[in-house]
Amino acid sequence: MAGETESGTGQEQPVATTQPEGAQIKSEERADAPNLVVDTGPSGLSERLKQAAVATFVTAVLGFFFLPIRTSIAPGGLDITWRWSLYALALIFAFFGKLLVDAYLLSPAGPRVRAMVSGLFILGFAVLYAWHPLGDILFGTGQFEELLGSVLIGVVFGAILLGLVLLISRATGKIGTPATGVAAQKKADRITSFGTWSLRILFVVALLLPWIVMFLFPNRDRQLIDISILILTYVMLGWGLNIVVGLAGLLDLGYVAFYAVGAYAYALLAQYLGFGFWMALPLAGLFAALWGLVLGFPVLRLRGDYLAIVTLAFGEIIRVVLLNWSDFTGGPDGIGRIPKPTLFGIEFNRGEGGFADIFGLDYDTIHRFIFFYYIIFVLALITHFATMRLRRLPVGRAWEALREDEIACRSLGINTTLVKLSAFSIGAMFGGFAGSFFATRQGFISPESFTFIESAIILAIVVLGGLGSQIGVVFASIVMIGGIELLRNIGFMSVVFGENFDPTQFRMLIFGLAMVLIMVWKPRGLISARQPSAVYKERKSIGADVVAQGEGH
Repeated sequence: MAGETESGTGQEQPVATTQPEGAQIKSEERADAPNLVVDTGPSGLSERLKQAAVATFVTAVLGFFFLPIRTSIAPGGLDITWRWSLYALALIFAFFGKLLVDAYLLSPAGPRVRAMVSGLFILGFAVLYAWHPLGDILFGTGQFEELLGSVLIGVVFGAILLGLVLLISRATGKIGTPATGVAAQKKADRITSFGTWSLRILFVVALLLPWIVMFLFPNRDRQLIDISILILTYVMLGWGLNIVVGLAGLLDLGYVAFYAVGAYAYALLAQYLGFGFWMALPLAGLFAALWGLVLGFPVLRLRGDYLAIVTLAFGEIIRVVLLNWSDFTGGPDGIGRIPKPTLFGIEFNRGEGGFADIFGLDYDTIHRFIFFYYIIFVLALITHFATMRLRRLPVGRAWEALREDEIACRSLGINTTLVKLSAFSIGAMFGGFAGSFFATRQGFISPESFTFIESAIILAIVVLGGLGSQIGVVFASIVMIGGIELLRNIGFMSVVFGENFDPTQFRMLIFGLAMVLIMVWKPRGLISARQPSAVYKERKSIGADVVAQGEGH
């Protein structure tokens, strides 16, 4: 009872209380506060116009030597062509695009300001499409009906983009009141359910993709299946790097080195020992895993930027060794005539004893493309299932513990040395498998195929898809690899920028701009929700904001 004293002391003992203090009080206050969207950016239209003008000025300065000036080699020197109309259109797009992104995504405005910005955006697209017809009318070569048609197309296209931005802003909680409490958990469960069903649908589509492509695009089936093979190769590489970066939190900028080791392992085994693809495939993975251990030992005490620099140097060392050891690796000439895989000893060639001859089919090179597709499809599935199984094992939970806090990981008695080495070696092994497939698919490899840009692309796939997310890597590979290839055929943009617009010159610029917009919209990746590896009583989705980034901290 209160007020009682301990026998023999005569003094009251203070009653123990458990009240939150400090940061915990602030955290509870934030949790109890209404989850409202606060406009921390410019409040009025005038301020937004000023920021859009600044963004346009920056675009004008940075794009001056890329957009209005075009140089080409001509007899006697360079031929300079001025494209002021393209420059002006880019500035118009930058101005109105900045207004729209600010009003709906970065710093959401009130309904009145959003309405004015929306009107200006649609007006900007109308001007964008009416630019060339208006010029033709001013020079006496155009008709007024063409101008009206172009304005109408611009208004419709601008309205469609505006609708997409509005849907994105509502889906991300930028506009309106985000769900909290039970509603937020239900929303997370719906997202999880959507991810599960989307994964199943993707699996069925991927399983039947060659036949779907052959049925829908008979004239482009080889090209599209080849692009699909390339996408699946990067999916496999992304899943391998996701073990190192997404799960273990070790920033690796030299992952292409293991890709190269796997490719050269198969090529050299085939050249010097006569190994076939199926015999060399596991050996290529083992060689890459061995080099993963070689890389892992020197970087055990490194974190963050220092770890990234060492892994980057390792990737360059491998490339330079392959380039200079010409007596063994062929040097800059590379290795050619790499054997193709066989189906139980049956080769996909023309003539007697080939696949088409044995099965009574007309010879077609599409058979080999389909075979390659299903090889990389099965390899990617093995990588996925192995990774998901490892995540549920103690080693997978140790990777995630290492990612969150290495000091706490050590305090729990986990051997961080073995955990790091296992992450490097297993991730490298899958990279070696992918490299072996790359060598047999290409039939020729050289050190120029394994530059730093490949590591950057693979890392970008992992980060863009969401660190630790398997399905995110798939979406990011489709966007990045498939997007780069599709941007080779964006001739429809000549309708906007004029007949002289060459899309192949700007595809990387357009792709980079799209990447920036995606990372502004989803800074934690396309798939930001996480599923815990270990579950106690109830499985709940984890927000990406509580998951540590893969920086080796």
